Amino acid sequence: MKTKGYRDKYNQHLLHPWGDLGTLGEDDQSSVITRGEGIYIYDAEGNRLLDGPAGMWCMQTGYGRQEIADAVAEQIMNLSYATSFSVINNREVELAERIAAKTPGDLNRIYFTTGGSTAVDSALRLCQLASNITGQPQRKHIITREKAYHGSTYLAASITGKERDKTAMDIKREGIHFLSAPCHFYYPQFESEEALCDYLIDELEHKILEIGPDNVMCFIAEPILASGGVIVPPADYNYRCWEMVKKHNIIYIADEVVTAFGRLGHWFASEEVFGIVPDIIIFAKGVTSGYIPMGGYAVSESLLETFTGDNADGCLYSNGYTWGGTPVACAAALASWDIIEKENILDNVHKVGPYFQQQLRTLQDIPLVGNVRGEGLMAAVEMTIEGHNEDDLLAKDYAIGEMVDQHCQRLGLLVRPFINICIISPPLIITKQQVDELVSILRRGLELAMNDLREQGIWVD
Repeated sequence: MKTKGYRDKYNQHLLHPWGDLGTLGEDDQSSVITRGEGIYIYDAEGNRLLDGPAGMWCMQTGYGRQEIADAVAEQIMNLSYATSFSVINNREVELAERIAAKTPGDLNRIYFTTGGSTAVDSALRLCQLASNITGQPQRKHIITREKAYHGSTYLAASITGKERDKTAMDIKREGIHFLSAPCHFYYPQFESEEALCDYLIDELEHKILEIGPDNVMCFIAEPILASGGVIVPPADYNYRCWEMVKKHNIIYIADEVVTAFGRLGHWFASEEVFGIVPDIIIFAKGVTSGYIPMGGYAVSESLLETFTGDNADGCLYSNGYTWGGTPVACAAALASWDIIEKENILDNVHKVGPYFQQQLRTLQDIPLVGNVRGEGLMAAVEMTIEGHNEDDLLAKDYAIGEMVDQHCQRLGLLVRPFINICIISPPLIITKQQVDELVSILRRGLELAMNDLREQGIWVD
């Protein structure tokens, strides 16, 4: 079956995540992908696309890894399923031990879920439980940031700060507090990143004092705000936030769903890159290299001891998932881990990452490009229009992203358009030569989009 046949059936039967309900069943643009190899995926006609987003930030070791396929197949035959509700499976223990060896401080206790959203929800419920058991039921307020993304489940969606994700779906609003996104590009009134950082830290402390430190349950933060546009905070921002939060005895949750498992060149980025030791670290995506769904969190022993053992007051952590920590998912994660170590993939990120960032920044000579930012193997190219004559800015932004996306796909590159931002986070095995290929195609896609805008009268030179 070719693309049209798949699209027709897709339009009949599937509901797209983040899809426009006004055009349900009318998709005539999406590529139909049928296979992958290395850092490339192939559509139903056999056209090759460089996978710029690495699936969804998750294909760390690339497609078609025989080692992972063999490990999964063997595990299915040995033990396809075991529930953590009633038994212990050996692969879950093995993976937890490996993770605990790489987490900072005393984050030695690992909890497995089905993905990032359920990991965030589970960690927040653990914090709520801690507040209740320790006699602080009022301590339920959560501090998060604008443009943060933490998931699609109820609590995770409620603390997500991507304004354009908040449409007609219900979210929890009481006790959720949003701080400014830590991006200098969005706040040009500050003369320097240092000045912006000072403002943001003051904002955080003001919010804590406004709520009351004894009422704040946790502060949750992606070290780099990924889906919100790869926002790299000012230097020392994460460290100073952590200092401020710990000063007021508040739980610090690092959402490393994207930054863990190698994207910044480390198993976990919190301490190695940003110098912080959170109370909880969330992980998902890259833990299995995208082969099997899995997520989880690591929590500190010092936090746990405040409400476990003699302090538990007879309470249960009544939170779990049918597919949390299954032996097959753990087998995939262990096989991916072995590949990363055997092939020195973290070293590759350290070698290729700076080149990737350098080459992407050459795109700033294109007038359409307003900002290029990133770290390691994650980056964003944000487009802006000056001299436009269109009043509907949101429609304009969507149009730009769609133009660049379509041109790049025709040229052999898959990007992840987020309104007017191209997000790029390729598999960690990418080479410098492949970076050149990626940047060359993206440049041409941006240039063609500019031509389209000129023809439509939106871009005025």
